Amino acid sequence: MTTAHQSPGETRPGGRTARTRQAVLAAVFQELDEGGFAGLTMEKVAQRSGIHVATLYRRWRCIEGLVCELLTELSSDVLLPDTGSLPGDLRALARSVAAFFGEVRMSTLIEAVVSAAARDPQAAAVLRSFFGERLTLAGQMVRRAVDRGELPADTDPEELMSALGAPFYYRILIARRPVDRRLAESAATAVWAAARAGAYGTKGGCDLADDPSPGGGEPADGTASDDPGGPPNDTSPGGS
Repeated sequence: MTTAHQSPGETRPGGRTARTRQAVLAAVFQELDEGGFAGLTMEKVAQRSGIHVATLYRRWRCIEGLVCELLTELSSDVLLPDTGSLPGDLRALARSVAAFFGEVRMSTLIEAVVSAAARDPQAAAVLRSFFGERLTLAGQMVRRAVDRGELPADTDPEELMSALGAPFYYRILIARRPVDRRLAESAATAVWAAARAGAYGTKGGCDLADDPSPGGGEPADGTASDDPGGPPNDTSPGGS
C-alpha cells in the first residue's frame, strides 16, 4: 500500500541524497538476505553500499531504523485496489499481501523489523507509525464500501483492515509457516463475512455473550431456531 513515509527528522530525499538512500537500502536488503538480522551491522551496510558509516549513523541512527525504512520502501509495491466492491477489494489486497510475504526474504524482513521494534524504542515508534499509516490508507476501501451501502455505517475501517492483516502476521511470526494464496482467500472471505455481520461496528458489533446457546446456532433448550443460521448468499469476496 503506497504512502509517503519519512524517517524521524528526514525529508523525502531527492537527487544525490536519493541515490545514497537507495544504495543504502539495497545494501541492507542484501545483507539481510545473506546473514539475517542477527548479522546485520552498520559497518557491513557501509562497506556494501560505499556510504561512510558516519553518514548512516547521522541519518538513520541505528540498524533498527534502517530495516524499518526498508520495509516502508518495499511495501509501497503493495497497491491499494479499487475493484468497485469491498469483497473484490479485500480479495485483491489479500492476494497482493500474500505475494509480497510469499518471498522468503520479505517474511525475513518483517521478522527483522519486529525484532528491531522489541529492542529499540525508536524502531518501535517507526513500526507503529508504519502500520498506522497503512491501516488509515487501507481504510479508504472500507469507507467506500460504507458509502456504497455494503456495510453498516458504524463500521470501523482500521479494525476491519487489522483483521484482514492479522492472519498473515500470525502465520509468519507465530506459526512460522509460509504465506500462500489459500491464506489470502480465507482471510478475505472471513473478514467480509464478519464485516457484513457488523463485527467491526463502533457501537459494539457482535456480542457472543448475548447468544444463549453454547454453539451459537440454536437456543440452549434445544428447540429449533426461526433463523436457519446460514450465511447470506453473498458472503465470499467476489460474490455476486
